[in-house]
Amino acid sequence: MIETPTESLVTFDSDETKWAAVLARDAAAEDAFVYAVRTTGIYCRPTCASRRPRRENAEFHADAAAAEQAGYRPCQRCRPQELSLTQRHVQSVAKACRLIETSDELPSLDELAQAAGLSRFHFHRIFKSITGLTPRAYAVAWRAERVRAELLNSETVTEAIYEAGYHSSGRFYADSTHMLGMTPKRYRSGGEGMKIHFALGECSLGTILVAASEKGICAISLGNDPERLLQEFQDRFANANLVPGGADFDAWVARVVGFVEAPGVGLSLPLDIRGTAFQQRVWQALTEIPVGTTISYAELAEKIGSPRAVRAVARACASNTIALAIPCHRVVRTDGALSGYRWGVERKRALLEREAAGRSGVSGARILYMEPT
Repeated sequence: MIETPTESLVTFDSDETKWAAVLARDAAAEDAFVYAVRTTGIYCRPTCASRRPRRENAEFHADAAAAEQAGYRPCQRCRPQELSLTQRHVQSVAKACRLIETSDELPSLDELAQAAGLSRFHFHRIFKSITGLTPRAYAVAWRAERVRAELLNSETVTEAIYEAGYHSSGRFYADSTHMLGMTPKRYRSGGEGMKIHFALGECSLGTILVAASEKGICAISLGNDPERLLQEFQDRFANANLVPGGADFDAWVARVVGFVEAPGVGLSLPLDIRGTAFQQRVWQALTEIPVGTTISYAELAEKIGSPRAVRAVARACASNTIALAIPCHRVVRTDGALSGYRWGVERKRALLEREAAGRSGVSGARILYMEPT
């Protein structure tokens, strides 16, 4: 199932940040807390349009129930005890998503809008804002997930096609390579028959594993244990033909290692990217972030035209398996703090510091060959 996240990664963990959100009527704080006014006995949403109280008269509560337990009554203007507009939109979009997921054929835009209780135009805009995809793209992504699951669980490819909701094998095969990144037969066999070159290199951040299919780089991983990196790589491409890289491939590894030591040189490599339509939009946007700069998850969501899909953007960053070339390390929280990084927050900090300082001086790459076990 594809989630419809809306919560922001912004944290309001102190009264100071909460008060700043109240003053700014920050929409990101809409469902994070409520504030109460001691002199009036009323509590409001952070975005309420009413006149702001004096700071010494304001206090904060986790939600409407907590404020009412403290003896406050709800504002008649912003109605904080009711679902927020964002929450109502999420419920409407979730209802439309379930309709898409349970229908044999893609419902029309009018049918989806009616189920959501919104106008056709408004529904399309809200749906994309919350999920990061249009209703049609969501349906395609959902079907792709079903296809992947059915190919692994069904006895034949034909059975998987129809179990996934396709009524025409021709239509499925027209979509399959783009959807799976390989033929259905290869996907079903765990990548059997694919040739993937790989090598491990050493740099100041530890070990780097670089792997490439015939289309381009399909994995760049960082870690401390070469054996563990190799095992994770083998598990991901369980039945592919894994080939230790040769002289030509060594040059790619050397470029990756060189980028770690001197980010200013840039890193431009052909990539074999496999992910959902939404993930690919996020990953493409990541490649456009200049070296030495950072962007927040909220700004990245804005950049791809889905301002409410902040958590979905964060998950797409976390799902990235091509470190450095798809620079998810350049995404930080709104307050500038470093959040999780697939390959360790300390590596993320080191990469950002080097990029900001414009570090130069490429070190030589030492290539390690390890045979698949």
